[in-house]
Amino acid sequence: MSAVADRIMKRVRGKGRGWVFTPKSFVDFGTRGSVDMALSRLASAGDIRRIGRGLYDYPRQHDKLGALSPDPANVAKALSTQSGDKLAPSGATAANNLGLSTQVPARASYATTGRSRVRQAGGRSLTLKHSRAPVLDNAPDSVNAIVQALAHLGKDNIDSGKIRHFATRLDDRDMRILIQARPAMPGWMGDVVLKIGAARNG
Repeated sequence: MSAVADRIMKRVRGKGRGWVFTPKSFVDFGTRGSVDMALSRLASAGDIRRIGRGLYDYPRQHDKLGALSPDPANVAKALSTQSGDKLAPSGATAANNLGLSTQVPARASYATTGRSRVRQAGGRSLTLKHSRAPVLDNAPDSVNAIVQALAHLGKDNIDSGKIRHFATRLDDRDMRILIQARPAMPGWMGDVVLKIGAARNG
């Protein structure tokens, strides 16, 4: 096996089973051509699995079922790396995860700063929908989930009960990040963030 392939497998094993990656994950190992060739060889040998165009994973294994499907969240992270777009759970997913909605999206869905599209990976469909709300850089998922949930619910559906509910889901660091991000949000959303902050302090 080539030196590039050896280095790739060392990193893959270090990340652990379930990791989803793209050639960009190994740009420090050589030219794009040499990385692509090494990934192709590793996939052919069964060391890694190709799950989509430019997407690979180190599949989790089940004693009876064999290689398991990739986790949608890990696929989404790899797609974000591949395209350079920022991703967050979609508003519908975020509202469900936060306990504000009982509606479970039929398939994994993410808000993106890029264009809307559907990607197939490892037998799964992921819906990527262009976000009207900002996807915040270097913010925890909990913060981006609240931003997307607010956008999904809409200005007229945010009552005091929901504001209190949001307030219970945030720690001090999350709240500081939300406050700092207000200039990037629509005005009404920034106002709601202030109300959430007041509810936490009330």
